[in-house]
Amino acid sequence: MTEIIAPRSGTAFTLERGQLLKVIDPEGTQVSDLLAFAADDVREALSNGRTFDYEETLRMGAGNRLWSNRSQIMLSIIEDTVGTHDFLLTPCSEATFRHFYPEEPVHRGCFGNLAEALAPFGIEPDQIPCAFNVFMNVPVTPDGKLRVDPPVSMPGDYIRLRAEMDLIIGLTACSAYASNGGSFKPIHYEIEK
Repeated sequence: MTEIIAPRSGTAFTLERGQLLKVIDPEGTQVSDLLAFAADDVREALSNGRTFDYEETLRMGAGNRLWSNRSQIMLSIIEDTVGTHDFLLTPCSEATFRHFYPEEPVHRGCFGNLAEALAPFGIEPDQIPCAFNVFMNVPVTPDGKLRVDPPVSMPGDYIRLRAEMDLIIGLTACSAYASNGGSFKPIHYEIEK
């Protein structure tokens, strides 16, 4: 069954070991922040640093794994129709909006949406790590500068991940202007047994 995350909102749910999570961009050029926590101890969380180290790449796609801060594989990327995702930038927040978009209304961003969605699982805001930003396009220039370009995802593009342990997942339809090419759209997801 397809679940819908409304524009600029988020959700959280459990994902059992062996289940597949398919994250879909139904309309194109929309980012989804993904977090993972071990269901049996939420102090174990997704780690971009461990993932970069063990996967030996900054570019995650089919065949790569996402690792925890305790050096355990949390998710394996099984299928990926886009191949462009970000694991460098933190979830957007009220502070992000004040910093980058001072002329726009302040929004709680993905950080606030994730904090609210994960609270029932006992996960506090300070436990929210850097997200795996599905479909986000963050090129690194030759001089080491970061740029946020519109996603290259087209309508219907998706990534499919397999849970390698019992997890709590946080997932959003991103709220930041630059991340989504200036517009906000829904994200769909499906849990496959």
